[in-house]
Amino acid sequence: MSGSEGSGKPAGRTPRAGGATATSSLYERYKDALRRGHVAALRGRNDAAVDAYGEAASIAPDRALPHASIGGILARMDRFDDAVAAYDRALVLAPADEGAMRGLADIHVRTGRRTDAAAVLDRLADSLDGTGRLADATDAARRALELAESRDRRAQVESLVGRLRATPSNDEAGQRALDQALRLLEPEKPDGAVEASAAEPETIGQREPAEPEPEAIVEPVGLGIALGATAEDALHRGDLVAAHEGLLASARAHRRAGRLVAAVDACYLAIGLAPADPELHLLLVELYLDRGWRSQAADKLLLLGRLADLDGDGAVRERLCAVVSERMADEPRVAELCA
Repeated sequence: MSGSEGSGKPAGRTPRAGGATATSSLYERYKDALRRGHVAALRGRNDAAVDAYGEAASIAPDRALPHASIGGILARMDRFDDAVAAYDRALVLAPADEGAMRGLADIHVRTGRRTDAAAVLDRLADSLDGTGRLADATDAARRALELAESRDRRAQVESLVGRLRATPSNDEAGQRALDQALRLLEPEKPDGAVEASAAEPETIGQREPAEPEPEAIVEPVGLGIALGATAEDALHRGDLVAAHEGLLASARAHRRAGRLVAAVDACYLAIGLAPADPELHLLLVELYLDRGWRSQAADKLLLLGRLADLDGDGAVRERLCAVVSERMADEPRVAELCA
């Protein structure tokens, strides 16, 4: 969901008599439609969310947020073409909408259009850089380079890395972005490796590739798949609680293995079984942050905060505040949640 707006009132012609009241009423209807869409989305009621966001879009046709939010829901429903159209409408209205660009790039990745995804991430990196978010811009540019190698993309990442290095900061997000970009630009050689030019001619190309560490890679991936199968069995038996728990365990196992797409997919399946489970949505926040989707993570945290207030759930608020403190302390949109 997009986070680029939410404070401005819908534009419209103000009547001469009673104009302030009419505009205020229109804004309240817009906010109410968005709120209903957010709550429905958080609880997994996809059709209701699309309807509510569509209502918001009809009330404020110049706003990008409802269209970007519709795109997110349609992507969750695997209606990728419709989601792309919704994101495109959002970007026509707000060309720098971060949530729409991230969502559009993700759909292109999921549908195998890596070059298209990289092009969207190029735009996102330029936009983030233009607003002074150097670490986020570096992350976006790095992901674009990973998806589609090109000389210009590599040069962009190198330029951003140089500026990030020259910026004195104790920011954890900045250091993480720098480390990830450097690993892409300067991959470490395994112990004992030699340059091909220095190797003996008869040995070049004869070394067998190193096997991955079973504990670090193979076991968690296999565990995630096995847990997903266990959840599917539970679902067939009608044991929804066991199925939900299995999907959460599968998502965590995939996350440990670095299979973030598989982890997010497992969470989306779990939403259909227990859409109001805060544990599930907190895990999604972590996964969004792992993938660099700070805007979506902030949206999710804000929604969780509102629901925690409505339900009087102090434990959920404590958990989300821990996430904010550890990973999003520099994000002004969520800083007030725990002030």
